[in-house]
Amino acid sequence: MKKIVILFSGDGFNAENIIRKLHKKECFVACGITNKRDAKGIDKFNSLGVKTEVLEHEIFESRENFDEELVKLINSYEPDLVVLSGFMRILSPVFTSNIKAVNLHPSLLPKYKGAKAIERSFEGESDECGVSVHWVNSELDGGDIILQKKFFRSGNDTLESFSMKIKDIEYELMPKAIMKVLNEN
Repeated sequence: MKKIVILFSGDGFNAENIIRKLHKKECFVACGITNKRDAKGIDKFNSLGVKTEVLEHEIFESRENFDEELVKLINSYEPDLVVLSGFMRILSPVFTSNIKAVNLHPSLLPKYKGAKAIERSFEGESDECGVSVHWVNSELDGGDIILQKKFFRSGNDTLESFSMKIKDIEYELMPKAIMKVLNEN
């Protein structure tokens, strides 16, 4: 059974979804790694029986020093794939040149790269919106697309209802993308 490591920074809702759908069924989630000691996702991982590690980025002198330690920690689990699931760090080439990773992004890339993509997509002029899963490379949200799913914004959408549509697609798309990648390699 192929192994994945999940990186997260916050609540861990997408990570929880991945674990519930895939862990010990389609693949093995070897570990969750967070850069925040108080990340709420830690409790989700623990309640689902998946080990977590905390590697706080604030204690490192540079982004590269943090990424070097992160790469060592990830490699200690020997994963087939690393999944970024709400991991709120811009990764340096120290990471991107050494780790095979996918990322979930709440827009139809290449639109709305970076932070606050949901809000910017909601406020944007296009009615065509969606979610992307892409390979992580040295360009922020610039890696090749693995899967995308779109929807058309309703004139009645609020930011809250729009965000829920994005979340529903994320929950569907990320496990599919992970399995697509694992089955192709």
